[in-house]
Amino acid sequence: MKLDTVAGKKVLITGAAMGLGKLFAEQAVREGAAAVVLWDVNETALRATAAELTAASGAIHTYTVDISDRDAVAAAAESVRVDVGDIDVLVNNAGIVRGNTYFWETKDRDDIERTMAINALAPMYVTLEFLPAMVAGTTEARVLTIASSAGLVHNPRMSVYAASKWAALGWSDSVRIELGQAGHDHVKVTTFCPTYIDTGMFEGATGFWFTPILDRHTVVATAWAEMKKGTPVVIMPWTSRLNKVLSGVLPLKLRDLFLNTVGVYHSMDEFKGRK
Repeated sequence: MKLDTVAGKKVLITGAAMGLGKLFAEQAVREGAAAVVLWDVNETALRATAAELTAASGAIHTYTVDISDRDAVAAAAESVRVDVGDIDVLVNNAGIVRGNTYFWETKDRDDIERTMAINALAPMYVTLEFLPAMVAGTTEARVLTIASSAGLVHNPRMSVYAASKWAALGWSDSVRIELGQAGHDHVKVTTFCPTYIDTGMFEGATGFWFTPILDRHTVVATAWAEMKKGTPVVIMPWTSRLNKVLSGVLPLKLRDLFLNTVGVYHSMDEFKGRK
């Protein structure tokens, strides 16, 4: 069942202070959401974003949350239920990127745990706080998880990031199937898998064969529209879909040769990221 608008819905977005999260929040405000709940670890940026959005809508609620801490997630979720009520639309947007080194060159092992905690575990814990009420309800509900094309193919110099996004994709799409099996057709799960986006998180990463760095506004518009439709998995752009197909049918050596030739395997060579 398609959701035409989030008007009257309660929307929660993680990583909402900047980048894609801020754009998702702006879209929810434009459509007339009953409440827009913003989660982010960056309190200063969160306040600034909330101030901008409040000028257009008074229904903005902010919570400073470190989603790598599952106890913090549980506490913030309880506050949301008390302050706002049950959530109708959840956008698992928050994420971090580490790259430009081979795995054995990893200096800070905390980077491994934090990447997995934010990119893979946090969407599970956050969703577990709000999905039961969605299931128990009768109105249209949505869960949108921002994964990555790195969860579709193998990519050197970002092995831990790729692992976290493979996990996010596997979990998210499995939950979609579970909801269908259990007959909860009013709740739709969408997993969005884009390539590199011009938010600053992928500073220094390079596009590859017919695949430039994606425009963040186009990314958000696409993800939001497909979420409302209830599209299961969205892969952007078309070259990522092609790479996924070829990775599944080509022998291993030919797959590696192809992805190396088109530039996928060297796209993180000069990665710097956002400090």
